[in-house]
Amino acid sequence: MRELLVKSFQFALRVTDPARRVEDEAQRIGPPATAVLAVGKAAGPMLAGLERAGLRLPGFGVTRYGHGLQLAHYELLEAGHPVPDAASLRAADRALELARSLEPADHLLVLVSGGGSALWCAPWGLELEELQDLNRALLASGAGIGEINAVRKHLSRIKGGRLAQATRARVTALLVSDVPGDDVSAVASGPTAPDPTTFADALAVLERYRIDSPAARAHLERGAAGGLLETPKPGDPLFARVTNRILLANADLLRAVAGFWIKEGWPAHVLSDRFEGEARELARFHAALVQSSRTHGFPYQPPFVLISGGEAAVAVHGAGRGGRNQTFLAWLAYFLGLKGVWALAADSDGIDGNSPAAGAILRPDTLARAAELRLDLRAHLDRDDSNGFFDALGDTIVTGPTANNLNDLRLLLVEP
Repeated sequence: MRELLVKSFQFALRVTDPARRVEDEAQRIGPPATAVLAVGKAAGPMLAGLERAGLRLPGFGVTRYGHGLQLAHYELLEAGHPVPDAASLRAADRALELARSLEPADHLLVLVSGGGSALWCAPWGLELEELQDLNRALLASGAGIGEINAVRKHLSRIKGGRLAQATRARVTALLVSDVPGDDVSAVASGPTAPDPTTFADALAVLERYRIDSPAARAHLERGAAGGLLETPKPGDPLFARVTNRILLANADLLRAVAGFWIKEGWPAHVLSDRFEGEARELARFHAALVQSSRTHGFPYQPPFVLISGGEAAVAVHGAGRGGRNQTFLAWLAYFLGLKGVWALAADSDGIDGNSPAAGAILRPDTLARAAELRLDLRAHLDRDDSNGFFDALGDTIVTGPTANNLNDLRLLLVEP
C-alpha cells in the first residue's frame, strides 16, 4: 500500500506539470508578449514551457536554491527561501528595473508561483537582516499565509501590486497557486494584483502574534498614520491594463489523485482544497471523520479514500525537524491511536518545513512499530520533531525539489 500511495502522489505531480500548462497557454496570450519575468519554485518549468512554445523573450527567472534547471534561452537565478537573502534582493531590483524600462506599447508576461514572496524581497523601511529576522518570526508564529503576506506586502517595493505599478506596459500574469482559495493577491504576495490589506492590518498581525521588530513596527505605524503610499487597491485604474490568470491550483492536484484512486477501485472523496489552521486541529478533524465512518458508516461507508488540500500551520516551539505535513500525520496517529490508517501527507514542492522530506507515510501499525523501537510519539510532537519520528520508522517520503508548488496533499485510506 505504501508504494501505491507514493505512486498516486507522483502521478498527480505529472498531471499538473507547469511546463505543459504554460506551453498550452502561451499560444493564447495576446497581444504578443515582449518581455518576461518568472518567480517562484515553478519558475524553471514555467520558463521551459515558454521555450517549448517557441517564445524567446528578454527577461529572466528566479527560483529557490536547488530548484534550478538548465534552460536553452532563459537565465534562471537562485535565491533564498523561505527566508530571503541578498540574491533575493538583487533579483527583485533587477525585475523592477526591467519593468520600469518598458513602454506603454510593450506587454510584460509574469510567471508567478509559490515561494515568490521570499525570492523577490525588495525591503522597504528596514534592512535585509531585519527583514530576515522578521520572516523567521512570522513563519514560526503559526500565523496564516494571508496574515504573513499582509506584513510582507507593506515592507516591500515589489509585492502587493507594486510590480504592476512600476511599469507602463500591459501586464499578463500566469499563476501556479499555492494558497487556499487561489487568491491572486496572495500567490507570491501578489506582485501584479490589487492588495485589499493595509498598513494597519499588517501592524495588527505583529500585535496579534507578539512579534518584536522595531524597524518594521516603526515603518508600519508611519504607513498606518498616512505617511506612506499604500499598496494599489482593488478598483485602482492601473489594473485596467493587468490580467491575472490562475493556470494551476491545489484543486487540480486533488482531482488528479482522486482520479488515480478511482481507477484503482476505491471510492474517493475530496473534502476541500481550502483547509487552513493548526496541523494538530486539522488532524483531529480528519481523525473524527475516520472514527465516525468506521463506527456509524457516516459521512462515508468504508472502504474509501479521503483527500484534502490547503495549507496547515505549525506554531513552532521546539528545536526538532519537520513540517506541517509530517506534523499532521504525527497528530493523526496520536488521535487515532492503535486503530490507525494508511495515510500520506506531503508538500507538492518536495520540501516539508525544515526537513529534507516532502512528507511521510502513516501505516495502521505505526504506533505498534514505534513502541517496538521505543519511540515516544508525544515527546517528538512536543519538541516539533515529526521528521525524526517518521525517519526512525523509515516512513519519510524524500522526492527532492519537484519543480512544482500546488500546496499540500493529504490522503487517508479507510478500510472496512
